[in-house]
Amino acid sequence: MKILDQITQPVVVVAVVGLYRTGKSYLMNRLARKQRGFALGSTIESKTKGIWMWCVPHPQKKDHTLVLLDTEGLGDVDKGDEKHDVWIFCMAVLLSSTLVYNSLGTIDNTALEKLHYVTKLTEHIKVSSCHKDNQETYNTSTELMRVFPSFVWTVRDFTLDLELDGKPITADEYLENALRLKSGENPNDEKYKTRSSLRNFFAVRKCFVFERPATSKMMKKMETLTDDDLEEDFVKEAKEFCSYVYSSAAPKTMRGGMMLTGRMLATLAQTYVEAISSGQVPSLDNAVESLSRIQNSRAVTEAVDFYRSEMIKKVKFPTETQQELSDIHSVVEKEAISVFIRDSFNDLDQKYQKELQTQLEHEYGKLVEQNMEESRKLSKNVISQVFGPLEEKVKEGSYLRPGGYSEFCNALETAVQQYKRENGKRLMSEEVLTTYLLEKSEVGCSILAADTSLSESEQKLNEEKLQRDVLEQKNKYLEEQKKIQDQMVLDLKKSHEEHKEQLKKKLEEERARNKDEIQRTLDAQYKEEMRRKHEGLQDRNNEMQRQIDRLLIERQKNNGSCVIN
Repeated sequence: MKILDQITQPVVVVAVVGLYRTGKSYLMNRLARKQRGFALGSTIESKTKGIWMWCVPHPQKKDHTLVLLDTEGLGDVDKGDEKHDVWIFCMAVLLSSTLVYNSLGTIDNTALEKLHYVTKLTEHIKVSSCHKDNQETYNTSTELMRVFPSFVWTVRDFTLDLELDGKPITADEYLENALRLKSGENPNDEKYKTRSSLRNFFAVRKCFVFERPATSKMMKKMETLTDDDLEEDFVKEAKEFCSYVYSSAAPKTMRGGMMLTGRMLATLAQTYVEAISSGQVPSLDNAVESLSRIQNSRAVTEAVDFYRSEMIKKVKFPTETQQELSDIHSVVEKEAISVFIRDSFNDLDQKYQKELQTQLEHEYGKLVEQNMEESRKLSKNVISQVFGPLEEKVKEGSYLRPGGYSEFCNALETAVQQYKRENGKRLMSEEVLTTYLLEKSEVGCSILAADTSLSESEQKLNEEKLQRDVLEQKNKYLEEQKKIQDQMVLDLKKSHEEHKEQLKKKLEEERARNKDEIQRTLDAQYKEEMRRKHEGLQDRNNEMQRQIDRLLIERQKNNGSCVIN
């Protein structure tokens, strides 16, 4: 959980399953490009217990992590618990985007019988039972095919020639021929259920056959052997297998094309394990709902924390202007939204996106207030310095004499001009100056009244000028406040547009993956339809055609535009 929790990249998850003592761990080590890693055993005992994980940077997909899952060997006689094996198999299927089944020898009836766990999948995994539009029951295998991983069968110690009816065939054709139902064979018959389940559940199927890598004696020390110590054909086949996985294994997604990161995979694994441990059957819909709730809440928290910490780093209070703070906010908020978009999951009703927007607005509002307060403090310090000499003369009563009012007005104007030169462009400068001048207007009135050198009419003219000056300063203050409010409104509008743009991009990517998922299933269904026609299974073929029709309708709906409110 701790390892996956640190992975915020999309993950390509490859799990290997199969009977114990068949060399599964060796294949995983090859994929990790390491000689050692997952433990290899050379005795009759099963070496791997439970499910082991190894995360490495993806060799070909930039900004992706390759997650390798090595599972406990199935059919270990010492366990004597088939239910445990079934859950191991189900967990591997549920967590992976590519499932590798490893076996020895050939793909025959015996090998297929040992893969009977695949027939238990519908009993141990729930899917959605209703189609939203017409409430018609979906075919379970079709829904499973849409979300199940691609399937790779690796046949080890293969000694046969790849021929059929005297003609060479590929390993993939070898697999499909082994899964083919012959005329008269009922796919629901227990004897053939494994074959039909593999065909019904896995849209993409691939096969690799490997010669024996070395002598029995040499294979006891496989961890120490280099490619030069192994059979040339085996090395070639192993490289082809790894190349296919690197290039073709897709990132892990949930229903609807929602791609998972490492931390989402951790939450998903925990959800499935808790369901199994409590005696429930894991549900794909419940997993999506649980993952959405947990992941989106976390995504909001982490995006807000990111915004808060980055703003503390980048903003030096007070800023000269509101625009300066706004510019920093725009950059950091965009990054914070990216953090949320990266980590959010299935936020279809935009509930969590709106919650994030509200919280970011709140955080920005607090920073604006803090910036304004810091600016006020700085401007008040300038006021104290610039108007200090004037204050001293007022206290001394120097202006309470004939001609004192004119002297006071000149000194006041000089101080105002000096304040504006030193502090005029700073945020909140007009508010602080306005507050100060309003406080001093009464002092001015007192000095004016005490100036006996002025006639009554001159005093009246000066009173009117004083009122005009106060009103003009108030207007400057209001204009300053309006600029701040206008900037905040503009910032909120830009924020909303940024949310829309980034969310639209993510939803379009998910829509494209969903279309690919549907197309992949359609292609598989068409191929299966052709095979079944060839095999004469018309009843089953009619049912499959109905499923194809439903998928075509859904694909057509996915061609619509993406609307973000």
